[in-house]
Amino acid sequence: MQLLKRIGFYMIGLALGTLAVTFFWKNKKVSFDYGMDARTLKSIRKKKRLFSEEALKTIELHKIDTAQISIILKSGDVAFSKSKPRLKPCAEYYVTSENLDLYIIRCDSTATIEKVFVK
Repeated sequence: MQLLKRIGFYMIGLALGTLAVTFFWKNKKVSFDYGMDARTLKSIRKKKRLFSEEALKTIELHKIDTAQISIILKSGDVAFSKSKPRLKPCAEYYVTSENLDLYIIRCDSTATIEKVFVK
């Protein structure tokens, strides 16, 4: 009986602690970008965003809103098999989503969207 009582107290404490942490961090702009995709996309989002001529033509042709590109940079997947992350001086990344793919060149202060592929 003692073991069940201890497990019960542990679960109550764990639930209260989880609620407290959720409550305190809810209003803060905290992000937990620990995965390779999340860190890469966050570093691209932080930099000044530029568009190549080819990308601008594709965006105009298919009437793509830049908000869609921002959403892809928030929730897309980085295809590391098609990317060149160790390329110097600027790494190149291939970001995929359901309907658009982006080829991005990330330098120290800028992220240039070189190509936009519509599926």
